[in-house]
Amino acid sequence: MKVFIKLGLGLLSLFALMLFLINGTMQTSSVAQNAPDNRRVPNSEAEVKLSYAPVVREAAPAVVNIYTKRVVRTRTSPFLNDPFFSRFFGGSSAPRERIERSLGSGVIVREEGIVITNHHVIDGADEITVALSDRREFEADVVLMDESTDLAVLRIEPTGVPLTTLEFSDSDEIEVGDLVLAIGNPFGVGQSVTSGIVSALARTQVGDDDYQFFIQTDAAVNPGNSGGALVGMDGKLVGINTSIYSRSGGSNGIGFAIPVKMVDFVLNAALNDGEIIRPWFGATGQAVSSDIAESLGFDRPGGVLVDNVYPDSPADRGGLEPGDVILSIDGEEIFDTQGLRYFIGLGNVGGETILDVQKGDDCRILIIELEKAPEDPPRDITQLEGAHIFENIEVANLSPAYSSELGVNLFEKGVIILEIARSSPVRRLNVLRPGDIFDSVDGEDIRTVDQLEDILDDTGNDVSFAVRRAGRLIECQARGRGSYSCR
Repeated sequence: MKVFIKLGLGLLSLFALMLFLINGTMQTSSVAQNAPDNRRVPNSEAEVKLSYAPVVREAAPAVVNIYTKRVVRTRTSPFLNDPFFSRFFGGSSAPRERIERSLGSGVIVREEGIVITNHHVIDGADEITVALSDRREFEADVVLMDESTDLAVLRIEPTGVPLTTLEFSDSDEIEVGDLVLAIGNPFGVGQSVTSGIVSALARTQVGDDDYQFFIQTDAAVNPGNSGGALVGMDGKLVGINTSIYSRSGGSNGIGFAIPVKMVDFVLNAALNDGEIIRPWFGATGQAVSSDIAESLGFDRPGGVLVDNVYPDSPADRGGLEPGDVILSIDGEEIFDTQGLRYFIGLGNVGGETILDVQKGDDCRILIIELEKAPEDPPRDITQLEGAHIFENIEVANLSPAYSSELGVNLFEKGVIILEIARSSPVRRLNVLRPGDIFDSVDGEDIRTVDQLEDILDDTGNDVSFAVRRAGRLIECQARGRGSYSCR
């Protein structure tokens, strides 16, 4: 406590001030002595030994280490094929092979040997080995890989002692502040356990997965923890650890886990049909920002403002229109397009989802019947042939189904370029790229691969064409196989 006294204060005033301070101090001391104190010394052996050990003892045997091996073939110097240069460089011109190894973690979720891990842990692997906590090792087969969610399902053939599995928790009961444990194999040092709390829920704008809706935790998660378990205090699986926020590569107390609800969705798909068939919604939008909320008369930001609805899509037939604001899906509040995509993606084809929608001044409930995205027209993947500059370009028709598969804007239509072969004349022009969409050739609009081929039958190397790239129209004029101009 600081007291500032002016130098001109009189003696009587100074004496009165001293009495006031002494009295105040005595009263404060009296209040402090009478205040209840809930702190106490542990009064039993059980309280002294309070720990996470019982939870770890039950959960840790279900968490495995995953080791992968990939054979990488590297090209040698082109000079080795030349007799003159080979005298200086020496060696063989045959491609060289090297072995790349990586590690991660996984979770046993079925006694028959089903293991969940991250897609990026096993992506490109030629061999996958699963090591249990009791040091047994098994070769693993891939049941399903889903890059969109960064999840993969493996199968091992267990022998010996039965496998321990982790039961799934209820994602809807997880709250910020809940205690959690992260179990995995950080840096390959062996199985390790770290503790923390749930720092946040429904984190989006994290990484590059299509279905971003993560649990954030401050439990230390490091490279090698990927695919490991995030476990609650009941010993049930809360999520699959997948990434960290770090500038150094180590843990900064910001880790992200895929919620168990999405894990369960991918697992069911793997065990039933062996493939993931996601429902088609058929609408796009943008998050309601502060400015948009003010213009709409909302008291706060929230929801997704619909800006486009695909004709005859489930959203269209359900009554959704541009200008509507989607507030929630099946009772879950929506704050951005990632949340919208996540909850629609959890739906089942043939089922229904319920939307709370703001239509002008009215709040309405819309029932959307979910269905598989149509492939109309069929993709018709084709390599173009003929005496024209587009020779040896691989193209395909866009449709709602194929656009979703490629990650292309739902509302893009026409013919997309998939690959440009090295032998293609247009590759030397360096004007087209995979992902470009043909808009027109020699003034004719391009709608299908068949139509494009018909037009090219009468086209030589002098041709005008236009492609769409990231919402921009690029118009070009090619003169022979060696020159062109674009705008």
